[in-house]
Amino acid sequence: MFLPIKNIIEDLGGKNEYQLKEIAKVWPDIQTIFSVPHNEKDYNKLVHLLDSLIDEVGNNENHPLTSLMETIGSLIETYESQYINEIEGNPIDALNILLAEHGLKQSDLSEIGSQGVVSEILSGKRQLNVRQIKMLSKILAPWNCPPWSLRF
Repeated sequence: MFLPIKNIIEDLGGKNEYQLKEIAKVWPDIQTIFSVPHNEKDYNKLVHLLDSLIDEVGNNENHPLTSLMETIGSLIETYESQYINEIEGNPIDALNILLAEHGLKQSDLSEIGSQGVVSEILSGKRQLNVRQIKMLSKILAPWNCPPWSLRF
């Protein structure tokens, strides 16, 4: 059973009441950012926002946007757990399966490195670096296959 918002505000009193009133004023403008996405369009918006936040915040745990980055990450994770199937097993096997399923060839991965580098990655002799994972994300994006679903 849900309590009416008026009862919740009264129970919180003082400062919390003020904060809720302030949040209620801006909520229409920020609701889509702080809500679990229920479709691919909203999901993609949050993923792009998270990418921007990661670029801005980096590894700085004291950055003022760190908690926002964590919140957006949690919302994305909720969507993914409901709508995106994870490919289990060896990440390289999963990547090879994705390439085969979508008719991609080793030469289609030239953005992540030379033919030799791509060959070494696909054979498991070399690990992907962050730049290559970002490029792979762009390559796989049309198929809604985020690279983190490969469990690298």
